[in-house]
Amino acid sequence: MELVEILYRLTQQFPKHEAYGLTTQIRRAAISVASNIAEGHTREHSKEFLHHLSMVQGSLAELETQLEIATRLEYMSSEELERILQQLSSVGRQLYALRNSLLHKDTGS
Repeated sequence: MELVEILYRLTQQFPKHEAYGLTTQIRRAAISVASNIAEGHTREHSKEFLHHLSMVQGSLAELETQLEIATRLEYMSSEELERILQQLSSVGRQLYALRNSLLHKDTGS
């Protein structure tokens, strides 16, 4: 949720002509991260949760790409990019650990 808040605040500073472009894409991807974790967690089977976590990985990759584009277009600074990429990396590590835990649970290891 913190990531969503950070990215919403960041994109408020983007040019108005990006309101339906990059701003929307970044916000949707950020919301997708939180939403897919929440939805997957409510599923009955860990296989379904794993599917949702896979979608989260895709959304994290989208965010990384979109934020790099925003930096190249000078909508945000390299320092802001680096700070957010560190957060994305942290979320990715947590996601990896969760996925491994669920995979080991399924295989009984």
